[in-house]
Amino acid sequence: MLRCTWMGFPNKFIDRLFTEAFPTQHFAIGLKILNQLVSEMNQSTPGVPLSHHRRIACSFRDQSLLQIFRISLTSLCQLKDDDGSKLQELALSLSLRCLSFDFMGTSIDESTDELGTVQVSSSWRPVLEDPSTLQIFFDYYALNKAPFSKEALECLVRLASIRRSFFADDATRLKILAHLMAGTKEILKTGKGLTDHDNYNEFCRLLGCFKANYQLLDLVNMEDYRDWIRLTAEFTLKSLESWQWASGSLYYLLGLWSRLVTSVPYLKGDTPALLDEYVPKIIEGFVSSRLDSLQDEFSDDLSENLLDNVELLQDQLDCIPHLCRFKYERSSICILTVMEPILQIYMDEARLQASSDRSELFHVETKLAWIVHIIAAILKIKQFSSLSGESQEKIDAELSARVFQLVNATDSGLHHLRYGEISKQRLDHAILTFFQHFRKLYVADHVADSSKQLYIRLSELLGLHDHLLVLNLIVGKIATNLKCYMGEEIISHSLSLFFEMASGRDHFPFLGDYRCSRSRTTLYHTIGLLVFMEDSLLKFRTSMDPLLQVFVSLESTPEEMFRTDTVKYALIGLMRDLKGIAMAINNRKMYSFLFDWLYPAHMPLLLKGISHWSDTPEGSQRLIFDSSSPNGILLFREVSKLIVCYGSRVLVLPSHVDIASKYKGMWISFTILSRALTGNYVNFGVFELYGDRALADAIDIALKMMLSIPLADILAYRKLTVAYYALLEVLFNSHIVFILNLDTSTFMYIAGSIEAGLKALDTNIVSQCASAIDNLCTFYFNCVTLGESPNSPAALNLAQRIAEYPGFIPEIILLLLKTLFELVLFENCGNQWSLSRPILSLMLISEEGGSRAVDDQFINASECTPSESMEVSVMQESMEMSTNLKAQILAAQPVDQRHHLSTCFDKLMADINQSLDSKNRDKFTQNLTRFKNEFRNK
Repeated sequence: MLRCTWMGFPNKFIDRLFTEAFPTQHFAIGLKILNQLVSEMNQSTPGVPLSHHRRIACSFRDQSLLQIFRISLTSLCQLKDDDGSKLQELALSLSLRCLSFDFMGTSIDESTDELGTVQVSSSWRPVLEDPSTLQIFFDYYALNKAPFSKEALECLVRLASIRRSFFADDATRLKILAHLMAGTKEILKTGKGLTDHDNYNEFCRLLGCFKANYQLLDLVNMEDYRDWIRLTAEFTLKSLESWQWASGSLYYLLGLWSRLVTSVPYLKGDTPALLDEYVPKIIEGFVSSRLDSLQDEFSDDLSENLLDNVELLQDQLDCIPHLCRFKYERSSICILTVMEPILQIYMDEARLQASSDRSELFHVETKLAWIVHIIAAILKIKQFSSLSGESQEKIDAELSARVFQLVNATDSGLHHLRYGEISKQRLDHAILTFFQHFRKLYVADHVADSSKQLYIRLSELLGLHDHLLVLNLIVGKIATNLKCYMGEEIISHSLSLFFEMASGRDHFPFLGDYRCSRSRTTLYHTIGLLVFMEDSLLKFRTSMDPLLQVFVSLESTPEEMFRTDTVKYALIGLMRDLKGIAMAINNRKMYSFLFDWLYPAHMPLLLKGISHWSDTPEGSQRLIFDSSSPNGILLFREVSKLIVCYGSRVLVLPSHVDIASKYKGMWISFTILSRALTGNYVNFGVFELYGDRALADAIDIALKMMLSIPLADILAYRKLTVAYYALLEVLFNSHIVFILNLDTSTFMYIAGSIEAGLKALDTNIVSQCASAIDNLCTFYFNCVTLGESPNSPAALNLAQRIAEYPGFIPEIILLLLKTLFELVLFENCGNQWSLSRPILSLMLISEEGGSRAVDDQFINASECTPSESMEVSVMQESMEMSTNLKAQILAAQPVDQRHHLSTCFDKLMADINQSLDSKNRDKFTQNLTRFKNEFRNK
């Protein structure tokens, strides 16, 4: 209740809550209330606009949050001797909730442990710069057990993450750093509380904050730095040895060391950072402990092995490149020393007829997979340390040569029979990852010529004297994977490389597996890239022969067999193949090859497929035809037939049909029509001129499909939402006549959906709705307000809508303006330019209409037509719209902010004339930006 009435509530609740002593039970109730209040003020309510939530949250932040935080600190001091009590827990929780408040409205992703910078207001400076604030949380960590101690650490993490500019000067900031370093050094020395896993993870986060928010120079100049960095290194090494227990926390520790070494080149002064001594040991510990810990991980359960979790694996390896290249020679020796004996065992196994010990081979492949992933991670960056580029290339060659040796062994001898083994698949995943990074660093055309030292060394070791030989090796491995694997994961990974390195077009078994049908598009996209490298019609037609055979087969299929699964999967595969070919087109001539191949011979099959499979939908470049070519018109007519055929059938499907599948076909249809209407390859006026219904029928059936979907469903299905609003933007921009020809109830439904779209979280959708509003208002302003085309059919239709709902225009303008202003003022919107356009057109409609009604110079009421009389009525209702809008927005603000916001409003229309030309729009955008900045920087 307090939250819902906060903006108008006399804020004396917090003042009275702790103004006098209460019994213990009442004290606990007060802390509970404040905990709940801070929590709820920090959370948005479903169904309530985000802008409304931010107004309440900002008001609460500015008026009460600091006071509540002070209450929590005072309570912690008073309860310090009350070990493990419920009151301690409540006070500590309250401090944490205050420090975790979303100060800037950035909506931190709670699914990740990343905290970022805490943007505390400068009014908190006296409290947070006080040393006792930090110390109380260190004290509570030392005095309590989990979970109290964990919450104390969480508070310290947030205090360590406060933005640098918060502090009054560097001296104060460095005092805070010294306090944090001394406190963490004591914990490192004693190890107190770190046997608890939650404490351990939170303490690692705290250590990670040091380099995230302080410079290396600040750290090394601290008095405790030498002991602190030594204890941190020892702590990291112990964590590496306990990988299974600390794996989730290592990300923060390795991130700390990575950020430390990347700052070394910028370190000034003579004070040593001591990283030369500790970083190589950490790399050695990382490699050896990772391999040693594998003994406990050997399992066929994918969920238990880090090699099968791409995101976690990436987290573990993200920091490795910088750490390894910091002392690259020593790191490479460590890796090679570990790898070579394992690689020799693997190569020896390849020569055997059968493995004597299957589990041993499983272990060997898993260890090799880890080592290859580590080498691949190193190759993500080329140079970092003080070593010359040539020296680093030679070391890269040494490491890469071992992987290339491994590649030659993976598909030979015994290993050629083990593609079904999970350890073999993990190893091949690692090799493909290595290929991806190596190719970007040393195979791409723009880098191959500058990598001479690497290829000299590879030539000495393996005879690979240039990038073309390496390219052949990579392509050979990809082709082997495509021929020998049936699993989606390896196939997809291989095809991601196949974009640049495909070498053939043999039939691969995975093409016959419907589960891999999505990979067909990638395959044929790559084939298309290769085919279109040469400007040869003969080569194109030859390459399309396999698809032609499929067309012929499907076209000869009897009607009664067309609904079988065999035909269905063949048709889906064919469409995916054609999609891949089309994606590879990058010029007009290549497009004409495909268009002439398809049209008109094979278009009937597409219509036949739509008519039979409308309940099972399956899902660019701009096209430019020669001015004398009819292909653009012919293409659109075929698109129109497909959309009308599908739409007319899907609209009569029974209610028990799967809604998601039905909506999928609709959003695909909306997307097709949007792209066809914006492709700029046909003059749509031709259709009306010659009485062709292709355009009208396509838009008509699309609008019917739109109206068949409840607004709640439009907003609930992400892809449907995107396609719906994209098409609306196109229709309002270029085909507004069709919108204005709709009946009033349909027009109102679409207008309501646009207003709902303005409140979406997706910036693109908000921009599309803003564009639609601007186009409608611009039409109204030009044709009605300025009277450029008052008697055009579209203008008369709009007049009829207004006549049927006399109060509609003022109400909708006021509602839209209020929503748009709230987005600009209270959201961190990245599309302010898009929002400024409809704001200006809406304001000009209201202001121009109002002024003309006041002057009574627009039309003599006794001489006007019914539609003109209606317009005068609308203008009279619009007369005070701007004043009402301003009053409504001001009323929603705290009393002390209203005068400032009113002053900002007064400047908004400065130097703006009654025009919607580009110059006037740009001037208004500048005014709106100034208006927003002045309001926010109050």
